[in-house]
Amino acid sequence: MAQVNPATTTGAEGEVLVQEEARAPQGWWWVIIHFCQRNPMGGVSGVMIIVIVAIAVFAPWVATHHPTQEADFRALREEPSAAHWMGTDDIGRDLYSRVIHGARISLFVALVAVVVGDFLGAAWGVAAGYIGGRFDIYSQRFLELMMSFPTLILAMILVLAMGAGVWTVIVAIGITRVPIAVRVIRSVTLSVKEYAYVDAAQAIGASSTRVMIRHIAPQCVAPWLVLATAHLGSVIILEASLGFLGVGVPLPTATWGNMLGGPVAAGLIPRWWMVIFPGLAITITVLAFNLFGDSIRDALDPKLRGRT
Repeated sequence: MAQVNPATTTGAEGEVLVQEEARAPQGWWWVIIHFCQRNPMGGVSGVMIIVIVAIAVFAPWVATHHPTQEADFRALREEPSAAHWMGTDDIGRDLYSRVIHGARISLFVALVAVVVGDFLGAAWGVAAGYIGGRFDIYSQRFLELMMSFPTLILAMILVLAMGAGVWTVIVAIGITRVPIAVRVIRSVTLSVKEYAYVDAAQAIGASSTRVMIRHIAPQCVAPWLVLATAHLGSVIILEASLGFLGVGVPLPTATWGNMLGGPVAAGLIPRWWMVIFPGLAITITVLAFNLFGDSIRDALDPKLRGRT
């Protein structure tokens, strides 16, 4: 069938073709601009995430003091001033520098835990949904057993069993993400495996592994991306909760959670700046990731694409 040239077409047909060409994607910049136009809060939260990640990456240059070694014993629990923008803690360390360096650990733990946990959960969900049978039944019963524990309690048990450390916290938090990821991706797999192209791949002799990797897993990328971005905010809160309770990343490494837990454990009424600034960092970061995750969900949802 011959192609129609919009330049030589007149009437309503040519006008529709020109409008379709105008709406055609023109690269990643066009996608980003279009996303920000349709989701202003998503664009603002994305900029906030970029700023927070940049601050964490360039923490040694952004911070004014060393987070653990430069303690001023002449300025214990000093209020915010020109020398210490966010005040000092119980042993005279600069709180601003600790908040900046704490962003590196908190974001690193959250990102790695979400990627590892959701990736394992996605692989498990695809296998359980496609294979089915006893494997699916046994895996669902095991996941229900894991989900019967509150997330914080399960993470605490795993950290106490494996010992304190950055990587043990990552593993513990990542394991708590697996059941939810399995449930979501399994439901997508149960729908996708009924498509005709999956039956065609099986008919020409494709192995189960090839069908899962080449035909089913790509259809799970969009829900996995939404799930991962939504989990980032909750994982940051979970890591901060473990640090607040004293079972997270051990001191003297600065994290937002142990920065909150130390002043509260030292006294019933801690100095306000020792609580406000780490808590504000957690709030802003979690809010940014949650808003960004909601915007990605709306952008990838076919039911919402036609709305203004």
